[in-house]
Amino acid sequence: MKRLLLVRHAATSATRAAGFPADEPIEEGAAALAGPLAGLVRAGRDDVVASPARRCAQTAAAAGLAARAEPRIAECDFGTWAGRTLASLHAAEPDAVGAWMGDPEAAPHGGESLARFATRVGGWLDEQARADGTTTLAITHGGVVKACVVRALGAPLEAFWRVDVAPLSVTELHAHDGRWTVRWTNVPVSTVGGRAGAGA
Repeated sequence: MKRLLLVRHAATSATRAAGFPADEPIEEGAAALAGPLAGLVRAGRDDVVASPARRCAQTAAAAGLAARAEPRIAECDFGTWAGRTLASLHAAEPDAVGAWMGDPEAAPHGGESLARFATRVGGWLDEQARADGTTTLAITHGGVVKACVVRALGAPLEAFWRVDVAPLSVTELHAHDGRWTVRWTNVPVSTVGGRAGAGA
């Protein structure tokens, strides 16, 4: 069995403002909340990876985890929308925002479409499913976690918008013979404890 723990990074100014991230650091005080992540893996035995984004690297460091950078679990490339809030874009470019949310192939910001983003993340997830007998903890982004859940369930990509992923929450997937099951989603790391205990 492959065990995959997907962790959204600690909160940033963009997550608080419902903004499209650039490369913000985690918020002051958020580092102290990441400590319990270290208890989810077995030192020297389990694999720990992180998106190359600063907020993910800082979350790993705050938990005392040495994470290997994995570019395929980087957040979606939001192009010209990076650093802007959804509210400001709704006001300035309502048609573009509507197209982006309604058409998985649309990329009005000049970055990745949802479909292209999901394909990138899905390739990594498929590779993970073939690594039976291992545990991986991945510190990544809300969008990546949502894309993984949708793919694991075999749901249509439109279901992406119906998955909630809070900062410093954990989602656990299991793969048997290359097929994923979703054990649970969006559980605060502070309350995971024995539910995702190392070696489970």
